[in-house]
Amino acid sequence: MEKTVTIEKPKPAKSITQFGLIFGVIMIAELSIMYILKPDPIENGWVGTMNNILNFFVFTSLFIALACTNYKKANGGYITFGQCLKIGVGVCALAALIYSVFYFIFTLIFPEFIPEMLEQVKRVTIHNSPQMTSEQLKMSMSIIEATMQPYAAAPLTIIMYSFMGLIISLIVGAIVKKENPYGDFTPPSVDNIGAE
Repeated sequence: MEKTVTIEKPKPAKSITQFGLIFGVIMIAELSIMYILKPDPIENGWVGTMNNILNFFVFTSLFIALACTNYKKANGGYITFGQCLKIGVGVCALAALIYSVFYFIFTLIFPEFIPEMLEQVKRVTIHNSPQMTSEQLKMSMSIIEATMQPYAAAPLTIIMYSFMGLIISLIVGAIVKKENPYGDFTPPSVDNIGAE
């Protein structure tokens, strides 16, 4: 009588959840720190730039790579290009969703947050573009104000991070992918193939 060994394949959702949560918590911590410290955007413009570089490139790349290698390890050393894309977009979308929920709650608790941010944006805009007319400034500020509202910020954040996740996943996937030569079946031991 032949003995059938069933090996349960790991699900990408586990890696997505684990690393998406960590990424989301880091973004929440950054928002909270920036709100507490309130760095001057004109004198310390590098702070906002550094924050964007960290979130859109460094952390995105790091957590996608970690999630993909985590899944690859759990899957016997194999991961397809498609799985890399799914994991990368999933990690970023989950992190953005967590951040968006926090942002919505944060703006309810601190209703002065958006007006303060708008004032800072206005100061920076006037400083960087002194030739801008009052009509242009007003139009620009109305667009920015609309995108900072939680109902607009949440979907925009999720879309932006998902897009960045897709782009970075293409690169990470090309590096870490390793197709399973046995297809969906991974034998318990290659030495036992064909053994009676």
